[in-house]
Amino acid sequence: MCGIAGIYNINGAPASEGIIRKITNRLAHRGPDGEGYLVDNCIALGHKRLAILDVSSNGAQPMTSKNGEWVIIFNGCVYNFHQLRTELQSAGHSFISNSDTEVIVEGLTGSGPAFFEKLNGMFAIAAWNKKTKELYLSRDRYGIKPLYYWMNDSVLVFASEIKAILAHPDFRTELNYTALNEYFTFQNLFKYHTLFKGVNMLPPANTVKISKSESFKRKPWWDYDFSKPDETMSFEDAKEETKRLVKQAVTRQMVSDVPVGTFLSGGMDSGSITAIASQQVKRLSTFTAGFELSEVTGIEATFDERTDAELMANAFKTEHFEQVINAGDIKWSLPRVVWHLEDLRVGMSYPNYYISRLASKFVKVCLQGTGGDELFGGYPWRYYRVFQSLNQQEFFNNYYGFWQRLVSDENKVKLFTPDTFRQIDINQPRIDFERVFTFNKNLKYNTPEEHIQNSLYFEIKTFLPSLLIVGDKLSMAHGLEERFPFLDNDLVDLAQKIPVRHKLGNLEEYKRIDENTPRKRAIYRQYGDGKNVLRKAMADLLPEKIANRVKQGFSAPDESWYRGENANYVKELLFDKKAAYKEFLNSEYVEKIVNEHINQRVNHRLLIWSFMCFEWWCKLFLNGEKFDNI
Repeated sequence: MCGIAGIYNINGAPASEGIIRKITNRLAHRGPDGEGYLVDNCIALGHKRLAILDVSSNGAQPMTSKNGEWVIIFNGCVYNFHQLRTELQSAGHSFISNSDTEVIVEGLTGSGPAFFEKLNGMFAIAAWNKKTKELYLSRDRYGIKPLYYWMNDSVLVFASEIKAILAHPDFRTELNYTALNEYFTFQNLFKYHTLFKGVNMLPPANTVKISKSESFKRKPWWDYDFSKPDETMSFEDAKEETKRLVKQAVTRQMVSDVPVGTFLSGGMDSGSITAIASQQVKRLSTFTAGFELSEVTGIEATFDERTDAELMANAFKTEHFEQVINAGDIKWSLPRVVWHLEDLRVGMSYPNYYISRLASKFVKVCLQGTGGDELFGGYPWRYYRVFQSLNQQEFFNNYYGFWQRLVSDENKVKLFTPDTFRQIDINQPRIDFERVFTFNKNLKYNTPEEHIQNSLYFEIKTFLPSLLIVGDKLSMAHGLEERFPFLDNDLVDLAQKIPVRHKLGNLEEYKRIDENTPRKRAIYRQYGDGKNVLRKAMADLLPEKIANRVKQGFSAPDESWYRGENANYVKELLFDKKAAYKEFLNSEYVEKIVNEHINQRVNHRLLIWSFMCFEWWCKLFLNGEKFDNI
């Protein structure tokens, strides 16, 4: 796990060591254990190291292949590197380190960039071929490790984080209006652009070649496919194979030469991972975030998961640590969260910042439960939106309305200033939404099962990657590596083959619910049947209370806090006459939303969070404001 950066002068001009050092230094938080550079005529590579595997100098980067042909910088971890190393040794390769980096660079000498497709893990890689003068960039299947790039006619700059690219002397920071429109529709970006004009993200499972003759040739090499379930698979077989592969995945991802811990919420996903990991470590460290709830009411009064986490920590005999977050913690953390996120995405993520900071004081690696919901159907209340659709167009109509998480298209004229509104295409978010589906020609829209398969595909292509970006940025802010056992290649391949009826065991109940029932939303939200096969597979590993627990996401009680203890901060930030967002957003609309929330007329917690994040984004990245202790 590290930070990588590079400059490739497409026009052939010599690369500057001073510039590559400057942009790489913006990634110092990602790699406090060492640094390395390569400057070779028109190419410059920089690396900040977080030493996890082979912490000796033998694992330092940039790393050159034995034959001198390839040089790579690499961020991530490859969990099948021992197997690949054995295969390469059989083919005559020798090794001096016990690092996955050396396996990748030697694999390139035999297979070229196709070797990336053999990797089971998380990675963002830059590989320079000294012989052909070609640069290759590649990301893992699932998009766990980010890789951003910016290019003009003469230079390509890439890095693990956007802030490194901003340090290049030729870059000028401007707002991307198309991305702004998309963000305030979905609280997410479905295209691989960013709020920074000209800065893009390499898509997952893609390798791009850059050379003087081919400036940017991209090759996609993998995609999810839920459209071919094995209908002959029995529930019992699915359960047993899921259990086997979850255990295998956790075991694989425990590989490390430094201490490994787990994030432990009150749920079954992190609990299952902790149960397995605790069998392999005598005194596993576990970490939980909770909330001070004395002024919290309603459903948010149940948001503190510490009791259930403590139950599991006791059952698994872990060394357990807790972070208690209170309402005042958002004011201090928000600018720091936005600085590290850069690429604004889903959810109120400041609790992630605090829990990662806590964990980093004790371990360098933490296993996470992210991915289980998206693979095994953990959001049943979402699927009802499309369950009874009759065709593709009705499916799109039903689902697009649901995923407009922040501001509907018809309200954009109220949200944006007149100048901003003229810069956007009001129809673009709908086009981008549909492209997520139409990109995959295997999707069908004829049966309820196919609609759910399509929903799983959509969420794992859009919602999950954004959770992973947030996880990467806020953990690496503290030099902590997150790993995701549910995103193991073998387990993902199985999950795609498991029929919908094994994930959502009561499909007939869905069909009987009357869509005209006034309380249908509440009914679906209470429907706790998601991840049926995964729950049964993990049942004997967990305390009974946890195995049968209704799903609850990890979220702060901000609905209550924005109306109570944090109301003054929200107003202080967003009602300021000199607020930076006012260049782009209509302040009257913003104030209307805030007042509606504070007066308990509408729950606007997601939108208020996004307003506050965008205000700090403008302050930090457009206006260049500073604050202490970044």
